[in-house]
Amino acid sequence: MMITKLEELEVWQISRGFCKVIYNYTRQECFVKDFILVKQIRRSSGSIMDNIAEGFERGGMDEFIEFLGISKGTCGETRSQLYRAFDNGHIDNEQLSEGLEMTGLLLNKLGAFINYLSDSEIRNSKFKESNNA
Repeated sequence: MMITKLEELEVWQISRGFCKVIYNYTRQECFVKDFILVKQIRRSSGSIMDNIAEGFERGGMDEFIEFLGISKGTCGETRSQLYRAFDNGHIDNEQLSEGLEMTGLLLNKLGAFINYLSDSEIRNSKFKESNNA
């Protein structure tokens, strides 16, 4: 099956859901007043999905892989910010665990997708779906 739309990518769908979770966390009364961290964690969580989108839409395999790598790095950044939010009492242990589980899933999916695409002979403007995507 060929992927023809960004919205078909499982890794993008998961990153979109993760971004929604982060926005819900940052709307909590105990979190919303930490303006700097709210801005940072919202931007980084959104950048995960945005970089997947940008790389996909550029149409070149090498650029797509590069942007997936940027998304992976940004996911690590967001993971670190979750710890800061927890350490400052903005999220509870359950929310931290949920966020870490989601970042772990995203990191694994992004890594597997990068490996799949790197090993693939596909080099056209749209990409073959993988079970790892």
